[in-house]
Amino acid sequence: MPKFLAIVLCMLSLCLSAQKSKPVSVIFDTDIAPDYDDVGAMALLHALADAGEAKILATISCNAFETTAPTISVLNTYFGRPDIPVGITKREKPNMNCSQKWAEFIIDKYPHNLKENAEATEAVKLYRRILAKQPDQSVTIITVGFFTNLADLLDSRPDEFSKLSGKDLIRKKVKWLVSMAAGLDKNQRFREFNVHIDARASQKVFTEWNTPMLLSGFEIGEKIRTGIRLINNEDIQSSPVKDAYQVALAKDKNTQGRNSWDQTAVLVAIKGIEPYFSYRKLNLEIKEDGTNVLIPGEKLMYLTEKMPPAEVATIIEDYMMHQPKKK
Repeated sequence: MPKFLAIVLCMLSLCLSAQKSKPVSVIFDTDIAPDYDDVGAMALLHALADAGEAKILATISCNAFETTAPTISVLNTYFGRPDIPVGITKREKPNMNCSQKWAEFIIDKYPHNLKENAEATEAVKLYRRILAKQPDQSVTIITVGFFTNLADLLDSRPDEFSKLSGKDLIRKKVKWLVSMAAGLDKNQRFREFNVHIDARASQKVFTEWNTPMLLSGFEIGEKIRTGIRLINNEDIQSSPVKDAYQVALAKDKNTQGRNSWDQTAVLVAIKGIEPYFSYRKLNLEIKEDGTNVLIPGEKLMYLTEKMPPAEVATIIEDYMMHQPKKK
């Protein structure tokens, strides 16, 4: 091999290695309350941040329910990142409660900086402030809840943080939008919770979003069950992640583990699609009632099954059992 070619290949290898090791900059948007897979998703995200694979820029709630900002604060504090900015929608709805009361349980038990939603920054203001400071096309937004905040971000106007409109700011700063949303059944349609709760916002985002968009649909996380190994792990003590799952699984009389919808979005956003899943390109139309319907097009990347769900579950739950680094 010619010497110059060997040098070029060596430099290329080093560049690729550096790119691979660079942490993914993430804004995490969640409805954390009506389900507890959001807790598993946040645990996974913090575990990957501890591994140097993710950098958490902000954690934001798209749900106005009273426990959401304090819950996010509990988890950020537990994992040694109490100063991560927390945002929340200031709209009255969506407002989806925590029926199993796991959120109230961990808020009462664990330390946290934010005691109520009013102490969190308005969601779009925080999005714009964070995005404006980031390098171009560097931010991955992970949304595992409603599209409320993202629709409002699309509509946002120039402000003290950026002279750009919402759409232009997204185009300039966001690399990927990765979402747990939608689904497809045998009729190539579905009415999925995250999409139909704020159908108007979903319609706007699915129509107007202007960066690559990757979806983990309902049928992906439905088969991936986690939580049982976590709650039976005696080495884990005084953990809001374990407690949330313990309270909720007991309330549900669930001995199989909770479906891991939201964790799949975090996993692929940070680690990549392979080897866990494959994908297909498609497009979806969101109807007024929040039903998504397959239509011609290739705008979206949509996860499909590859690795057996039980194997993905083991990988995800290993991350969920990660304990915070000692400072």
